[in-house]
Amino acid sequence: MATEQPFYNKRRFSRIAFDTEVHLVSAERTWVSHLVDISLKGMLITIPKNWNGQVGDHYLAELMMGDKETVIRMEVAVTHVTKKNAGFHIELIDLDSISHLRRLVELNIGETEILNRELSELGDSTPK
Repeated sequence: MATEQPFYNKRRFSRIAFDTEVHLVSAERTWVSHLVDISLKGMLITIPKNWNGQVGDHYLAELMMGDKETVIRMEVAVTHVTKKNAGFHIELIDLDSISHLRRLVELNIGETEILNRELSELGDSTPK
């Protein structure tokens, strides 16, 4: 009989704690929030003030990097919402932004093997 693994054991992508400003943009308005953590597949942010997003909603997310000139832009979808945080799955990201994200993850993981495994799993859409 198979037992269900805890959620944290199912993660295939390293989450990087990184404190930066996030702009969450919809067709109607923009909210400012802060990044809690990020991976090659998604991000967790603090709930923006006056935001009422729900699971499945789509947004443009802009992460302001330390130099304020580098911005990671990606289309994201809400995966879960708690009282304090909202989780998002990256739906679409341009080449420049994924390059910046890859470098951020690489610098924080510190192990090339892990980074290469995660990059190879990005294209794998089959459930494990």
